[in-house]
Amino acid sequence: MYLQLNLQSEVPIYTQILHQIMEGIARKELKPGEPLPSVRSLASDIGVNLHTVNKAYNLLKQGGYVQVHRKSGVIVNPDPIPAATEEDLERIQAELRPLISEAICKGLSEDDFEKLYRAVYRDILN
Repeated sequence: MYLQLNLQSEVPIYTQILHQIMEGIARKELKPGEPLPSVRSLASDIGVNLHTVNKAYNLLKQGGYVQVHRKSGVIVNPDPIPAATEEDLERIQAELRPLISEAICKGLSEDDFEKLYRAVYRDILN
């Protein structure tokens, strides 16, 4: 999988890594049980601090997206990723609110926003 970081972005690097690995899993580019680069290797490859990659991997582990084994390293969770909990839905809703607010402020209609989100959703699945 290819990670593309934007060092000028206001989005923290660990969040960019987290989001891109999650998208890789959603796109099925990263298969269950597939190993991910070690923290040290990925940090070296993309030129970031070890702690940045470690933070992304820990958040992925907490979300059930990856498993971390001392000997075999980090792998995409071979088991089904846990379904969204009530807490997950509340967090996703909270994260959507500013995007929807921005869309409204910028003049997008509900239909425009729906078309946009569907296009992104389908892009990730295809």
